[in-house]
Amino acid sequence: MIRDDIIDFIYSEARMLDEGRFTEWLALWMPDAHYWMPLGYNQADPINETSLLYEDHFMLRLRVERLNGERTFSQKPKSRCHHVIQRPFVDVFDVKAGIFQTNTAMHYIETRLDEQQLLALTAIHDLCCVDGKLRIAGKKVVLVNSDAAFGNIQLLP
Repeated sequence: MIRDDIIDFIYSEARMLDEGRFTEWLALWMPDAHYWMPLGYNQADPINETSLLYEDHFMLRLRVERLNGERTFSQKPKSRCHHVIQRPFVDVFDVKAGIFQTNTAMHYIETRLDEQQLLALTAIHDLCCVDGKLRIAGKKVVLVNSDAAFGNIQLLP
């Protein structure tokens, strides 16, 4: 495992989401992982403080089933997204333990019909190596303006 493998993984994850390959994306996640989007910019606790989103694997699977579902009428036509990401920083690189952490600044655009939403954010990925493959052990998405009023975010930054 080299740093470029970690960086390529982050780019690949964003591409999966942009291309609507949600089932493939969900397979990247560890069973005990959480996807967290804090409400406060410096929020440290997802359990005892309100978050915009804090989903475990079960909730992520439900989200993916809804996005893939033919009877999800709120997604007709389907939402689309586009990630414009800066080259990720690899902040933790422990090959022996198989633990890695990245920090990636990005702009996220989500669109459906005439509506378009632009979010500026930092994504922090906790990754682990399982059987020689990278998996997501956790993801924290910190919106620059997390305290603003938002419409529905249908997909995942």
